Amino acid sequence: MGRLEEALSQRELDRIRRWCIMRQQSGFQGRPNKPVDTCYSFWVGATLELLDVFQYTNFDKNRSFILSTQDRLVGGFAKWPDSHPAEKFVPWPPQVQIDPLHAYLGLCGLSLIGEPSLRKVHPALNITQRAFQHVQQLQQTWRDSTGSSMSDSEDMTEFASIVERIERGEASIFSLTMSEMRRSSTLAVPIKNIERELICPICKELFTHPLILPCQHSVCHKCVRELLMLNHEDSFDAGSECSLPGSPRSRVPSPSMERLDRLVRSGGSRGSISSPGWRRGSVTPRVTTIPCPGCQHDIDLGERGISMLFRNFTLENIVERYRQAARAAIAIMCNICKPPQQEATKSCMDCKASYCNECFKLHHPWGTPKAQHEYVGPTTNFRPKASIVCHCLVLMCPEHEMEKVNMYCEVCRRPVCHLCKLGGSHANHKVTSMSSAYKILKEKLAKSIHYLISKEDQVRTQITDLDLLINQTEENGQLAERQANEHFERLFETLQERKSEMLRSIEQSRNRRLDQLKAQVEEYQGMLENSGLVGYAQEVLKETDQSCFVQTAKQLHIRIQKATESLRTFHPASDPCFDEFVLNTSREETLLKEMCFGGVPDPPLIDLSNSRVYNEASICWRLSDDHLPTDHHVLEYRRLGGPSQSPSQEDGEDSGVWRATDRVYGPSTVVCDLEPDSLYSFRVRSCRNSMFSPHSPEVTFHTPPAPAFGFLFSDKCGFSTERLILNKRRDTVESVASMAFLLAAERVQTGSYIGLDYIIGDMGISQGRHYWAFKVEPYSYMVKVGVASDSKLLEWYDHDSGHDSGSEEACYELSQPFILLTVGMGKLFIPKTSSSSASTVNASSGDPGNRVLPMPQRLGVCLDYEECRVYFYDADTMRCLYERQVDCSGTMYPAFGLMGSGKVQLEEFITAKRLTF
Repeated sequence: MGRLEEALSQRELDRIRRWCIMRQQSGFQGRPNKPVDTCYSFWVGATLELLDVFQYTNFDKNRSFILSTQDRLVGGFAKWPDSHPAEKFVPWPPQVQIDPLHAYLGLCGLSLIGEPSLRKVHPALNITQRAFQHVQQLQQTWRDSTGSSMSDSEDMTEFASIVERIERGEASIFSLTMSEMRRSSTLAVPIKNIERELICPICKELFTHPLILPCQHSVCHKCVRELLMLNHEDSFDAGSECSLPGSPRSRVPSPSMERLDRLVRSGGSRGSISSPGWRRGSVTPRVTTIPCPGCQHDIDLGERGISMLFRNFTLENIVERYRQAARAAIAIMCNICKPPQQEATKSCMDCKASYCNECFKLHHPWGTPKAQHEYVGPTTNFRPKASIVCHCLVLMCPEHEMEKVNMYCEVCRRPVCHLCKLGGSHANHKVTSMSSAYKILKEKLAKSIHYLISKEDQVRTQITDLDLLINQTEENGQLAERQANEHFERLFETLQERKSEMLRSIEQSRNRRLDQLKAQVEEYQGMLENSGLVGYAQEVLKETDQSCFVQTAKQLHIRIQKATESLRTFHPASDPCFDEFVLNTSREETLLKEMCFGGVPDPPLIDLSNSRVYNEASICWRLSDDHLPTDHHVLEYRRLGGPSQSPSQEDGEDSGVWRATDRVYGPSTVVCDLEPDSLYSFRVRSCRNSMFSPHSPEVTFHTPPAPAFGFLFSDKCGFSTERLILNKRRDTVESVASMAFLLAAERVQTGSYIGLDYIIGDMGISQGRHYWAFKVEPYSYMVKVGVASDSKLLEWYDHDSGHDSGSEEACYELSQPFILLTVGMGKLFIPKTSSSSASTVNASSGDPGNRVLPMPQRLGVCLDYEECRVYFYDADTMRCLYERQVDCSGTMYPAFGLMGSGKVQLEEFITAKRLTF
């Protein structure tokens, strides 16, 4: 209602209300002197509902008319009832037929007047021409079909879907066709699902006046200000060691929201919003660097601080819509109804109250001043009219306060004004119009969103698969845990049994030894008890009668002799040492520490000597030393970015994400479709009995700077077949000194000229950027490698032209139609240059010592035809050794010149067929 009053005057609205009310006869007619029609019961009725005067019509007459158009047998609705008087354009007897359009509009008309069995339909529902044509096609299909039941028709199924959606109040479904409606029902994202995107990463609440940081993350204004204050306090503490301990610290006042809006939208003053108290001449330097809570990178806000940041109006509007949706989700009850209260349908901004339909009509009668009150949907936010001001959210340039942004800087990726481009900090940057940037970015975003939406079914399937994997993981984990417990229980039982046996052996040995020692003690104890024998013997010695002495001394001497022998040969009956019972469990402890799951294989190792990257990547690995067979291997790889690109600058969907190949049943595989001039990391793991080994150590390879150029040596270029030998595959050429060459040199007395023997590739380059690699044998005397144009090749192969290969000490002229590097005797010689057209990795190209490099195992050449530039690489490390401008006026060929003994072998293309097992 408020929107209509803004567009139309009160007088015009009254005229529309009066004209529409006059259209009711029994039902409604479309215009005067026309018969009533079922469709106008909804169209005119919805108009009156929007004008808030529908309640003044006769609901009973309207309902009776709509029901009279229903076919009681079939159940649909017609344009008018069978008893309608015939007109000149209506055949007699009237052939009234039901159709989907009038059946749908009849239901909508009944819903408007509050039919109990129908849900409330939105009065502002509009049918697009596309949907109307589609309904007409269905109607024509029904009329053309004979003898077919409506329940068997696919169109009836679609129509039933329409009615069901209308009853549920889904008013926007007619913006698509019926088949599209069913697909689009899963595309709408509820606003509550995007709540996490609307939360500030610092305060963890909905964004309030969000600002866009240079790293494109958004943070609340108050959070940015607090971060600046926190960093300023830290630097103040660090720089105030010489200050008085009791000097108070002044806090920076918080700016008002009026000043915030003025500064953020118009660029602000030259000072920072967050720090008006700071001065350039202060002792403590001004802190304008804060850590981004999103990417954890330090963000330098510059001299202007927060005033240099754009306010994210788009995010702010989305947050406001989210808040409104959250408020709308809470039912607002009518403030006038007596219990039980009904849900409110309107809120009057003048009365500051919410009403249901009946109460609103009762308290805002037609023709009274209250009928002119402004009302909105149910709300609890009754703001004063003075505060409801429409602010035009316009982005102003932070550097030029009175200029609107109308360009987009592609270097800084931010909006700028025309003054920034003319003489500001973006003068040398590439900019585009705001409309072009809007169109391009919108298309990219829409394409990405469409891609994500199109993958919804795939994601749901993957979620189902993941749920299944989760259940399987839980079950298999529990099973593995039970099995591990059983194994350890058996180990514990075995250890306990072994422990009992060994302790029993120790105990038996101890008891046996104790018995023996105790017996010996008793024996010696008996010897002490025989001390009376010695006394008795001494008395016998006093006997003077010889016969009596002999008679007694013989037996006594035997006893004393035995005791003497025992004293001379004393040995313990048992050894008290238990060394034989000392356990050595080091081997068992080592085995226990190395105990692992028997099905897990050892990780393989990637073989760097056999792995290489050329047109594709051929990765080879060595199996573990356990010599147990594996089921298969899985190679994983990811792109790390360019050689000079930091991880934070990685672009692309696949950067940093591990991708896996299919199962590999051998020790090597080929990886295709790698990005040129990029670093890739590879790792591999083995699988045995569904159990994977740990990943192998990661290895990194650098892809060539351009697509590989496939060619062979040309056998029709006119090279000397006596001195150059070409193999059958034409990928290897070898230079040899023939007998004729030696005889010719013998006839020369004062010296001789020895020329280079040239050979070229069988394919030329006339556009694009191409790369090829080759190997020069270390024993080669001299080999020249590079590129040459077709015109220069004619001079080389014309032996009467007096062409000289020239001296290496001579400087190349700028932009010649050829460039050759000299390789030989295990060295690579950088040409001497006198211009800035060439560059090398060494310090000074004029110093002969710096121009001699060790010869790489493999050399690579990259020709950029459009840029007229040649690059020479170490093909193993992809390090650029030398680059130079070249004249690409004609077709350029890979060129090789050999002198003396030497051999050049072209790099073989990598094909997946060679590695198929």
